[in-house]
Amino acid sequence: MARLVACWRFLRVLIHLLTGAWRIRWEFPGLQQPQRDAQVQAWAQEMLARLAIKLVVNGHPPAVGPVLLVSNHISWLDIVVMHAARHCRFVSKASVQHWPIVGTLANGAGTLYIERESRRDAMRVVHHMAERLAAGDVLAVFPEGTTGDGSTVLPFHANMLQAAIAAQVPVQPVGLHFCDGATGQQSFAPCYIGEDSLLTSLWRTLKTQDLHAVVSFGTAQMPQGRDRRAWATDLHQAVVDLRLVVRPPAG
Repeated sequence: MARLVACWRFLRVLIHLLTGAWRIRWEFPGLQQPQRDAQVQAWAQEMLARLAIKLVVNGHPPAVGPVLLVSNHISWLDIVVMHAARHCRFVSKASVQHWPIVGTLANGAGTLYIERESRRDAMRVVHHMAERLAAGDVLAVFPEGTTGDGSTVLPFHANMLQAAIAAQVPVQPVGLHFCDGATGQQSFAPCYIGEDSLLTSLWRTLKTQDLHAVVSFGTAQMPQGRDRRAWATDLHQAVVDLRLVVRPPAG
């Protein structure tokens, strides 16, 4: 029965992916940016529904930009969860834009791309981030630079914070957590680490019942004299604390 349910969910997810790509190709050119942002958020919320994942939001997402969101990174699902909680523009590795369907969706969501192996490209992206922040955008990065299993948070790379320092805008820490809705215990189903493939992680997620995605927004902060490395250390601790903020199960 679990396999049948997972197959049905997979079919609905695939249809939703294709529908999203079609809308970006044919509808987005005629929309203003706020309308595009609203559609991306609505699409992400519907994707979680088709995956049978309940979104739980703690704290206060930013009402408006400019602000840079920094979050721990667990899964390919993190971007969908963050978009569902609050639309934002992500900074992602350059190869994503060439992935079938996913690249189209990422482009439609306004993703900024970086060649992670190139220091020169990192400087270019930081400059572009600063420009977008100065224009009032809400940007989001995963400063760990890779995914973990959610039990711990890897050290933060500080270079992306330079964009917030240059634009003189706040950074808001965000904690992500996946858990069982009945017990509140951490769920490893969406993890995407080590030998996991995207399909393996997706299949585990599709088979999991009563999965909750918890997004906890902390208090936005300015550097207040800290350099980017000291600021990254403090933001790391804030995210560590936030990822443990889980609402108790109902009842």
